[in-house]
Amino acid sequence: MPNIDKHAAGSFSWIELATSDQTAAKSFYSNLFAWQAVDFPMGPDQHYTIFQIDGRDAAAGYTIDGPMKEMGVPPHWGLYVATESADASAAKVTAAGGKVLAGPFDVKDFGRMAPLRDPAGATFAVWQAGTNTGTRITGVPGTLCWADLSTPDQAAAVAFYGAVFGWDATPGQDNSGYLHIKNGEAFIGGIPAAHQRNPGAPPHWMPYFQVADCDASVATAKELGAKVFMEPFTMEKVGRMAIVADPQGAAFSLFQPIPHQ
Repeated sequence: MPNIDKHAAGSFSWIELATSDQTAAKSFYSNLFAWQAVDFPMGPDQHYTIFQIDGRDAAAGYTIDGPMKEMGVPPHWGLYVATESADASAAKVTAAGGKVLAGPFDVKDFGRMAPLRDPAGATFAVWQAGTNTGTRITGVPGTLCWADLSTPDQAAAVAFYGAVFGWDATPGQDNSGYLHIKNGEAFIGGIPAAHQRNPGAPPHWMPYFQVADCDASVATAKELGAKVFMEPFTMEKVGRMAIVADPQGAAFSLFQPIPHQ
């Protein structure tokens, strides 16, 4: 079981669920991914949930309240990118035409973060690890394995994220227009071409969670009250995948890798 002790700068290091019903979300994901939910107090009648696999952190969740609730922020999965300096990354975001939604701040001694938005409107955050490195496990069912950026301007996104994180974008072998995001030597996500995205959806990051059997996971998700946006389909030599939303509306993808021959 591949464990993570430190994330390389520019890699996706944390995945966090903002939900309208934390209790229901814990039940849904614990049944879907066999996650163990561990709650930590955040204040009066509030807690932060860490989802674990074999005792190692895989994701987290919290209830939308306060300013986020007043602004009408819907349930969603949020991605964090590892950085050596949250302050430097926030400055790069501003310089590249993005927006710093809240200035960098410390989360106790766990780390330092900043919520950000790219020029097209897709949100993400950076995480400068302190005592908490982020996700601690990968490569097994229930772990974050990929992320796609849905954006109307692929070229602008490549320029922005290249300036902020040094990412490269390379075309796939199928001439579809889909670009693969490369952080150093690791492929971590992709950017579909404009014609491949839902034009009615706002720009966003879509996380992928690895599963052993995509069809079985989709069936389980349906039984648990999920909505299926895209039924399972196979991409040759890549894997089988589907897009669903949990009962509160947070969307994510399921991915079953195809073993290399």
